[in-house]
Amino acid sequence: MPSETLIVAVAQISPMPGDVRANARSAAALMAGAAEAGAKLLLFPELSLVGYDLELFADASAWVTEDDPRLDVIRQASAECGVAAVVGAAYRRPDNTAWIASLAIRPDGEIQVYGKQNLHGVERDLFQPGNKIQFLDVDGWQVALAICYDAAVPAHAEQAACQGAEIYAVSALYTQEQARRIDVHAAARAMDNRMYSVVANLAGRGPGWESCGGSGTWHPDGTRLSQAGTDSGVFTTALSRSELQALRDKDTLAGYPRPALSAQTWT
Repeated sequence: MPSETLIVAVAQISPMPGDVRANARSAAALMAGAAEAGAKLLLFPELSLVGYDLELFADASAWVTEDDPRLDVIRQASAECGVAAVVGAAYRRPDNTAWIASLAIRPDGEIQVYGKQNLHGVERDLFQPGNKIQFLDVDGWQVALAICYDAAVPAHAEQAACQGAEIYAVSALYTQEQARRIDVHAAARAMDNRMYSVVANLAGRGPGWESCGGSGTWHPDGTRLSQAGTDSGVFTTALSRSELQALRDKDTLAGYPRPALSAQTWT
């Protein structure tokens, strides 16, 4: 049975540019602290294993592949801590398709891969869009993965909701100029689709950008539940299934018109 309460953690970090091995070790080290806080899910930002600098991908070592041994340290930490970790990578599929990806590493050792569907700007010169939304089951909660610009496209979250998402987990880079956007996007996706939004934003700065921070979680009514500053850190929040279900039930009784919010979809 799904748990009534799920504690989720977001890691607002500044990766070591281009060093997948070092960033994987750092991610693994953060998992123990998340586990001590009771978290079952630890969400990292976009491209957290390498940093957001598209020029890095001229180097083959900046890419992650299926069964990449550099991920073993995260697999081990996930198994030992009982925490599912979602890390960001430039991912080369077996068929050579290039994705900006979220890699969901589960305690049982399985890795689920989601490819960013809504590429932004020059990303389209280097990567192909993903082909479907990926779901991760965490203690019976259905977590839909999203990456940055996906959250700016309302249809992406609506599709996730129609498929049963209860948590919309966004790995992102929002810059100083986008401080308002991170709150609006996450709040709207949560409120419109009656699911929790969780966003892990990069910290620090990179070529042409400086992060606005602000990682956190949003309630299905659109209220912000937690907010990081601009510094690096891991931040946890407890999510309530009963509060989520109460809102969905209320919408159903009110005759809310979107199919994504019907009782048949959600149960």
